[in-house]
Amino acid sequence: MLTLFGVVLFVVLLLGSVAIHEFGHCVTAKIFKMKVTEYFVGFGPKLWSFRRGETEYGLKAIPAGGYCKIVGMTDLEELDEADRERAFYRYPAPQKLLVLGAGVILHVIIGFALFVIAFMGIGTYTPNTTVQSVSECIPAQTATTSECGSADAPSPAKAIGLAVGDRIIAVGANPVSDWTTTSRLIREAGTGPVAISVVRDGTLLNLTANLTTRERADLDDPTKTVTVGVLGVGPAYDTAHDGPIAASDRSVHLMWDVVEAAGTLVKDLPDKVGEIFGAIKGDERDKEGLSGVVGAARVSGELVNLDGASATERISLVLLNVGGLNIFLALFNAVPLLPLDGGHMAVTTYEAIKRRLFKLFGRPDPGRVDISKLLPLTYVFVVFLGALTLLLLAADIVNPITLS
Repeated sequence: MLTLFGVVLFVVLLLGSVAIHEFGHCVTAKIFKMKVTEYFVGFGPKLWSFRRGETEYGLKAIPAGGYCKIVGMTDLEELDEADRERAFYRYPAPQKLLVLGAGVILHVIIGFALFVIAFMGIGTYTPNTTVQSVSECIPAQTATTSECGSADAPSPAKAIGLAVGDRIIAVGANPVSDWTTTSRLIREAGTGPVAISVVRDGTLLNLTANLTTRERADLDDPTKTVTVGVLGVGPAYDTAHDGPIAASDRSVHLMWDVVEAAGTLVKDLPDKVGEIFGAIKGDERDKEGLSGVVGAARVSGELVNLDGASATERISLVLLNVGGLNIFLALFNAVPLLPLDGGHMAVTTYEAIKRRLFKLFGRPDPGRVDISKLLPLTYVFVVFLGALTLLLLAADIVNPITLS
């Protein structure tokens, strides 16, 4: 039930974000007196609507986005003579760019706001050195399930009797006070014996664990895989609440992390697409790889159902997930290719620069860009997006990304 709640919460927040994106186009267009005829959340058959003035507002059956119809967006649209004075294309470039960019700007604002709420209002949780869970075994690298079989040896932690509630205070000769350091030292220790000092009910225990190794993502470069030591424990978590300044600072840094991650995905896109084909065939799914909306919703469901976390902590993680997705959507919509907002902004900017240059050299107005010449590239882009969406949907169903 909690998992379903997480999925529903994710869908509601995502649709709300898309609705706000489109409302940004609608409001800015109306401010400049452009004619807006429709504002809908969803696509397909109409479920409900109402008309206010010249604009119809409503909901449609397929919750896969939304749209705002502004008269005169392209040359391909047939206009009534009465609408020509208020057609989008007749307005100055700065006004058109503001209308087109409103959605991108609002996605950035939404992402930032959700991050701040998570960090400040609800709080986030950080792992500490207290043991929250002990793995029964460490599944083989080639295992297709996390369940332990009769042939699987106990995990190193299980073998030395580590228990829930133990507080790790040293790994080898190194004292530890946070989980990041603890995890890194265990990973760097590799295979073989390593001293683990814990406090249990006020008593110091000096244990020796015989670590095993597995392939894991590199902490410094998640695109790389390295062989690391594995103990088989999960940490407990502390809840932390930031003040406004600290929350804003963390939010900005997290937004930049999303930008860098998106850049890495684009750079490695051919390899990532190949990995998706492999995942559909049964290969292990890369947690840092591509995921569709279904996969993101599933992850949110798992976050809400996370063991050892309070209700507010779980919601905080979902907000961070949706906030990051909003930053990604802002970047995606800013891509200078039609039919995205960035494509329309690129065309508008090109027209404005060309018009200024022609005027500078005393030449007549060159007119608008012939959108029909851009249609072949647009079709290729749309087909690619459609194919990638279906591919990710298949992977998210057949071999979904999980937190376990």
